[in-house]
Amino acid sequence: MSMDQAGRVVRSTGSPHSETPRHAPIRTFLHTDDGVTIDSVYDPPSSVYDASRPPARDLVFVIAHGFTGDVDRPHVRRVVEALTRYGGVVTFSFRGHGASGGRSTVGDREVLDLAAAVAWARELGHARVATVGFSMGGSVVLRHAALYRQETGGGTDAHADAVVSVSAPARWYYRGTAPMRRLHWLVTRPAGRLVSRYGFRTRIHHRDWNPVPLSPVEAVPRIAPTPLLIVHGDRDGYFPLDHPRMLAQAADGHGELWIEPMGHAEHAVGDELLGRIGDWAVTAGG
Repeated sequence: MSMDQAGRVVRSTGSPHSETPRHAPIRTFLHTDDGVTIDSVYDPPSSVYDASRPPARDLVFVIAHGFTGDVDRPHVRRVVEALTRYGGVVTFSFRGHGASGGRSTVGDREVLDLAAAVAWARELGHARVATVGFSMGGSVVLRHAALYRQETGGGTDAHADAVVSVSAPARWYYRGTAPMRRLHWLVTRPAGRLVSRYGFRTRIHHRDWNPVPLSPVEAVPRIAPTPLLIVHGDRDGYFPLDHPRMLAQAADGHGELWIEPMGHAEHAVGDELLGRIGDWAVTAGG
């Protein structure tokens, strides 16, 4: 590893799987297949854990944050701290967010950002990757799992071994709640994109989707046999319960649905639920 001018660790050019899991945090910029730089952080498994349940050293969580999040947001760091008790954790800022390059496409090309983070997690020596996404990130982990599949007898380093989608939409262009109407204003109006850039450190692409990407509900049937967990709050102010139920129905008996007493995404997920998600990932696909 070497350091760039900003003091960040530059991604190793060594062969994948050549290193054992790291024991100190690493921060680096990754590069997606379409050339966007992605600010990424690796946190090793915690030294503070339940003695009866040590972290799984072969497991790494890759966290896909919600819209307007980034690797340094306190609510994202809280998720990281909780999940390091169960394995290593890679977090990253989606394109257009925080210190990452590019502009947000609000769930479309973000699958390339996640793929780069998953591949890096494997390079760090972890054999199993569980992707955990929240809200927009929840839709991205579903689409990523459908598009990056491990083929029989081979596959790609960018595939996930288990998938957790929290507070995700089932379908695109939903405007049925006030928060989603505000979000669409941010995304579709020049004034909204200006507010997003300077108020939320999120730079949004001005072009419409063309073509419209695979929707979360269309992606879910393509995920099996990868273990899948869908988590949603019964008080979610963005996406009502028909969204997770639609996703679960599309899974056709594959995966699990947890309806929890909570609101929306990272801000609403408590430590107890994060612990159960960690336990699920440790055993899923193991």
